[in-house]
Amino acid sequence: MVLCNLHLISLKDGVSLASFLSKLRRNGIKPVVQARAIRWMILPTRKSAGHLLGRNIRWDILLILEETDSLPLEARSDVYAIWSASCGVSSKALSGYAASNAKLLHPPPGSVAPPEQHAIQPSTTSQNLEVSPELSEWISALPTPLREHPVSMLNLLAFNPGKKEQYKQYGAAFSAKVGSRHGGQIKIVGKVAGGQAQDAGWDEVAFVHYPSVEHFTAMAASKDYQEVNHRYRLGALKDTFILCVMEVDDEGEVINLRSTKEKL
Repeated sequence: MVLCNLHLISLKDGVSLASFLSKLRRNGIKPVVQARAIRWMILPTRKSAGHLLGRNIRWDILLILEETDSLPLEARSDVYAIWSASCGVSSKALSGYAASNAKLLHPPPGSVAPPEQHAIQPSTTSQNLEVSPELSEWISALPTPLREHPVSMLNLLAFNPGKKEQYKQYGAAFSAKVGSRHGGQIKIVGKVAGGQAQDAGWDEVAFVHYPSVEHFTAMAASKDYQEVNHRYRLGALKDTFILCVMEVDDEGEVINLRSTKEKL
């Protein structure tokens, strides 16, 4: 296991992602992950809600840095707000991340099955990892290249006492079938070991790939997923959040995005 540092950052008005990322490169910092924040899929309700949701903060970028890397001073001057977590993760997952992630972001033509049709009725809210009409409307309004582009979901997890083993059953079912069938693939998982996340009582972090946001909602609207969700996941969690992100290049542009006139 090795430590890595996760930072969710809101940039000051007028600061572009490209400018901010150039300051990291100038100081020899190469993030393991650099991704544009897209949308909260599930909001925190008990832990860190004031910091993450208060003051109407617009979170711009997610960074995951190796333990020895820190934000340089000239980059910190661009930061309006920051929320951080130190996490213990597999050294193999970090060392092989760039190669495995490149394959996920550049799938061969025809290699990704289209998202399945929704099998269950919409829920009034997506807070229980179900599909609400509001979430479906947001996805439908996205330009096609964004709607069909790979996404990653940042999950923070806080377990109810004695329920971690129950959640492991959910993780096993996710990887074996109910998530993997929809292209869900866990890229990084780790134990929270420091930062504001530890102070607030978060236990674990998971960074999960989906071929598109439509695949994510197809999973959430499938009967077998919801059986597992209700049996193992919901009762195990004291609190959670899921933030949808898209990974970006050094110019701050979404990697391998098909041409679209609309900007995120």
